[in-house]
Amino acid sequence: MKQFGHPLPVATPALTSLKRWIAAALAGSLMSAALPGVAADLDEIESRGSLKVATEDNYAPFNFIENGDAKGFNADVLEELRDYAEFDIDQEILPWTGLLAAVSTGQYDMALTGASVTDERLRVFDYTPPYASAQHFAITRADAGFDSVDDLSGKKLGVQAGSALLSRLPELEAMLTEDGGELGEVVQYESYPEAFADLANGRLDYVIDSAVPANTLVASKPDVFAKGPAVSGAGYVSWPVPKSSPELLTYMTEFLAHLRDSGRLAELQEEWFGESFPDLPTEPLKSVEQFHELAGLSD
Repeated sequence: MKQFGHPLPVATPALTSLKRWIAAALAGSLMSAALPGVAADLDEIESRGSLKVATEDNYAPFNFIENGDAKGFNADVLEELRDYAEFDIDQEILPWTGLLAAVSTGQYDMALTGASVTDERLRVFDYTPPYASAQHFAITRADAGFDSVDDLSGKKLGVQAGSALLSRLPELEAMLTEDGGELGEVVQYESYPEAFADLANGRLDYVIDSAVPANTLVASKPDVFAKGPAVSGAGYVSWPVPKSSPELLTYMTEFLAHLRDSGRLAELQEEWFGESFPDLPTEPLKSVEQFHELAGLSD
């Protein structure tokens, strides 16, 4: 089994231990908070004639490889962007665990991937308007019978290293402790397919993932996996753009508005997510306060 930092199980029954573990994980994926880079803005991109985008290839239905070809919502959007833009789009596929750090240090202009909005990331990036929901759910084996958050108490869970779900695990811990339960052992994985393989083989009790990939997985393998209870409040998926690139953020916001107004965005959402999310915010997300207000999160 390939894990991030072999084998990297982290037991975190106490809140203080959980916070220390989260801080360490976020430090690796958001190193730019300490070592900021300067990303190109739109005028430089237009001058050199290309936009450098970082994507991943192991997170269905956002980005994945099938029979050697790039597939998913963002793969199709990338083709739409190539038709829309008056400059070239240079794509490079990276592992998720280093992708955002590479963008934040200026190696790429933006991330065109399934990145959830978090408080920590909003201190480094602005986000284009959301294109999908990112509420988090527990995914269990089909025969587990985990119907409520209480059923998750003390159970071993898997999550992707460097993902937004790390920063919102305290929400689940608060739900559990409210009824006398506790967060069980937490294991980080470099990719979700590895985590789901361990779940199917009984090495985990559940995996936490966002609504869209959870729906996709359960629909594709209903005899193996089941969608369990929600373990977070509302959330959003969007594209991170460095805060030093406000004109690029405006450009990508206008591109999304073009897709929305033409009906193409809804078509792609229906195709890949099973719904079109018509009530998502249409403005870019630039601050923690704005995110909390839109998502109805308490400070």
